[in-house]
Formats: sequence, C-alpha cells, structure tokens
Amino acid sequence: MTLIHAQRRARLAALLPAHGADALLVNRGVNVRYLTGLASSNAAVLVRAGADATLATDSRYAETARRVCPDIEVIEERDVIGHLVALADRVAVEAHHMSVADYFRLGEDLLRVSGLVESVRRIKDEEEIDLIRTACELTDQAFADVLPTLRPGVTEREIARGLERRMIELGAEKPAFDSIVASGPNGSIPHHSPSGRPLERGDLVTMDFGALYGGYHADMTRTVAIGEPAQWQRELYDLVRAAQRAGRHAVRAGAFTHEVDAAARDLIAEAGYGERFGHGLGHGVGLEIHEVPFLAPAKPESDLEHARLEDRVPVTVEPGIYLPGRGGVRIEDTLVARDDGPELLTRTTKELLVL
Repeated sequence: MTLIHAQRRARLAALLPAHGADALLVNRGVNVRYLTGLASSNAAVLVRAGADATLATDSRYAETARRVCPDIEVIEERDVIGHLVALADRVAVEAHHMSVADYFRLGEDLLRVSGLVESVRRIKDEEEIDLIRTACELTDQAFADVLPTLRPGVTEREIARGLERRMIELGAEKPAFDSIVASGPNGSIPHHSPSGRPLERGDLVTMDFGALYGGYHADMTRTVAIGEPAQWQRELYDLVRAAQRAGRHAVRAGAFTHEVDAAARDLIAEAGYGERFGHGLGHGVGLEIHEVPFLAPAKPESDLEHARLEDRVPVTVEPGIYLPGRGGVRIEDTLVARDDGPELLTRTTKELLVL
C-alpha cells in the first residue's frame, strides 16, 4: 500500500498552491490514516507541495509508524502538531478539525482550509472499493444467517446483537456503526436505538447495519414483515422500494447529487408522503460511515455536498417513509458510481420478506 499512499499525498499536494500553501498539516486521524496507512490516536502528517511528507507520532505508535510508513520521515514527538508546524512556511491547517485552542497556540498566521483531504478521499482507489465490497459481502451474509431467528418474542436488542456477533464471526473487525433495529411503531424513528421490545406478529422490522473490514464501512438497511403484512404496509413498502430503485438507477458518474436525491424523493412526494421522508437520500462511505458526497436536495452554497458524482465514488441510497405511531420502511444499499452506471455492492434481495 506504500505506493498508493504516496499517490494520495501527491494528489493532495497538487491542490496546495491554489490555497497559497507550501504545506498542509493534517491531524484528523482518519485523514492521517488515508495519507500514510497509520491508524493512531495521536499522529499528524505534514504534506508539502512537492509531495514529500513528515509524520509525527508519540512513542506508543512510533515503531508501527516506521513499519507501516517506510517511505516517510517519522518523528517521535508527543506534541505532533506543534513540532510539524515549524517545518515549513505558509502552512495550512484543517480548520474543520483543529481546535480553537491549538490554532491560537500554533500561530494565527496559519492558513485555513476545510475538507481538502476529504475532497481527495471521495474518489476511491480500486483497492478501497475491494475492501468496501468485502465489508458488504460480510453484511449480506450476516443478514442471511440471522434472518431465521426473527420471530415473535425476540427483542430488537437481541437481533442487533445477533447481527453484530455474526459479522465479527464472518471476519469483520467490528460493526461499522451502532446497529439499528426498529420494530412496529418504533419503525417511525429513523435512528431508533434497539430496545427490549419483542417482535410481534404484524410488525414491520427495519434493520440498518454494516460490517467494518480493513478500515472500510458497509451500510445496508432492509425492512421485513413478521407475519402477513397489512395492505397499508405492503403499499408503503412497494413505494419505498420503487423510490429506492429510481435512486439507485440515477447513480452514475456525471450525475448531480441533488438530481439523484430527486429521482427517489419525487416519487415519495407525488404519493403524498414527502413530509415523511425527512433525511437525505444517501451519503458517501469509506474510511468513515458518512463521507462526502451527500445525496440531498440542492443547496447551492454547499459545493461538496452538491457536486457531480464521479467514477469510483461509493454512496448509499436509502429512502424511507416514517409514520408516527404506526411504523416505517427504509431500504438501503451501498453502491459505486461508475461511468456506465451503478455497481451494486449489497446484494440482499429487496423483495418484501414475510417471516
């Protein structure tokens, strides 16, 4: 991976002159990992306009850093940002991450940039996509393995723990995020925390979960029925499924993110449920579970959130409808924008499963 990290730093370095910077001080942990391969709770990397770099970390990680990053100068130092900032003129810092206290401590003449590394991260290497693909395969398999356990009397919390345990047994590092299991009326809460509520016949059950593999995240949501669903539940499910299909098919290189959102949102709004779909259609995934770009209604003032998709940008598509006191439906896949259309990474059926 050493060559890949060098290529990433080179892409970042090429952006610095436009910001008037000779170097960028990167101390956001996930960005340090992206640029060097080092996962650490105390590390920073100085990337210079010429693409050479210096990595600083403390004694807990120094040996690992020298092994993982053999092509970078490694400095063992507790005050990682304080040491690196003195190594270049016209240093830019990650304004969206650095604390106000650190900014004033290091010097108010520092240049400020926001989201620069994230803008490089949004287009993935094929190696990154392979890791996301594996995370999605583990997620699919865990769902298939746990599905037979869903029956009346089993609690939301038991299902969530079962999914998480099975993902780890299959090879995941850990769950990609806190799993969501929302049954019956709890399904109207998009980010419901699994509770001790037992499943009941007639429930719709929404499960939103994913595996973490090689540092990369999967994200999938499926809604199933416990026993034969009522007519209104089938109609709601069919509408969300149609919207999700429209959103997926709109994902391709060159598409505007707000247009992808509209492809799904307009179907829901036309059916009279527009106010019951309050969140964005989806988001990027990678080293973080939520990354740029975000698929959401257009806001012209936000360049990163409302840009064109490009080849090799993984996103989720996750429309939902939430009816307070009754329940809800959400269906979500992780997929990759490609020049010729979307590549689907989560493969579990989107047919309504009646258990």
